Amino acid sequence: MRDFVQRGGFWVVSQALLFLVLAVLALRFRSESRRPAAVIAGGILLSSGAGLALAGAIALGRDITPFPKPSERARLVRSGAFSLIRHPIYAGVTFASLGWAIVSKSRPALLMAFGLIPFFDAKARQEEKWLREKFSAYAEYEQDVKRFIPLIY
Repeated sequence: MRDFVQRGGFWVVSQALLFLVLAVLALRFRSESRRPAAVIAGGILLSSGAGLALAGAIALGRDITPFPKPSERARLVRSGAFSLIRHPIYAGVTFASLGWAIVSKSRPALLMAFGLIPFFDAKARQEEKWLREKFSAYAEYEQDVKRFIPLIY
């Protein structure tokens, strides 16, 4: 249990709860609105977000973990999706969640999906603190690559 907490288990549990609430809201509070353009836009966000998260997971390979604190054997990955943004999985999951809320036509789910933005920003900040402690090259990487949106943020 101590290792779970030290590696950032609070973040993992909180994230799972947020996803559960998002799913319930999307399934429970659906609009009957017929806006095909919104559904298409949501589908694009959903699929591109899922693709970005998958690309991040592939780039991490065996080092992938739900915990924000890197494992002892972790290596600093700067290739693939990580050459574009520092947190492609967080960004991808957020975009996919926004897309899913739009496709499911649920305003409460959309509000919840927007709530993931400050959550993942805070989780990323904590993770980056631990990454700077573990990897001396991380500070330079932070200067070169934006957190969530290439060239912007």
